[in-house]
Amino acid sequence: MSRATKVLAVTTLMAVASTVWLYLDNRSLRSELATVVDKPKPVVAEAPKVGTSDPWSEASRLTKAPTRATSGAPAPALPEEKEESRLDRRVRRQQEFAAMFGRGPGETEDEYRARMVPLIKTGLAIPRSRVEEMRKQAEEKAHVTPEQSKKLDHAFDKVYDNVLDYTNKAIADGVLSPYDRNVSGWLQYAGGLGTMLDEANGQIGQILGPDQLKSLSDSGFEWGEYLGLEAPWEQLHPPPPPKH
Repeated sequence: MSRATKVLAVTTLMAVASTVWLYLDNRSLRSELATVVDKPKPVVAEAPKVGTSDPWSEASRLTKAPTRATSGAPAPALPEEKEESRLDRRVRRQQEFAAMFGRGPGETEDEYRARMVPLIKTGLAIPRSRVEEMRKQAEEKAHVTPEQSKKLDHAFDKVYDNVLDYTNKAIADGVLSPYDRNVSGWLQYAGGLGTMLDEANGQIGQILGPDQLKSLSDSGFEWGEYLGLEAPWEQLHPPPPPKH
């Protein structure tokens, strides 16, 4: 597998994962901000303003002021806040990820889809809109005809079917799991995506000419990014329930 293909494979995987992590990071930041905003500010009592200073009356007040009784017991103190380390934060976010994208106790597949499909569609709506506009602009620069564009869409339908079948199997086998931090599984999955992208690039090369391919590449457009965002991830099968 070429180096470029590996990069595209990782890009495809990260296109979906980034939406998830950004959501968690934003939620964490909102929680921290709410804590800062809601924290009560100390009230500072202003001293009474006196027009003129009378040394005799001041001395009288100091003499008559009652002396506050003190005891030897230490003043009560709030418990120190434990600072969260990077590892603690990673564990917490993994737990949040599992709670959000894993199956809840007794949650059926239909209930899982009803909860997750709107989240996936909402998270990918803006990136998909942007990448569709990028493709349109790149195809105009490369003088891709409407007929060629339709042929590309037809070829991509098969690519999406293969990607969904491959991903569903990885989820069922536990290679991709919301409950575990399986880095080796992610890399194994990305390698398989790279092979599929190789095949997709081959089909694109049969539809477009060399000059068109070069123009698309020079424009900054990436087919791997496009396919990674446009794949119908909302049609994936739910993960199995967690093992207890």
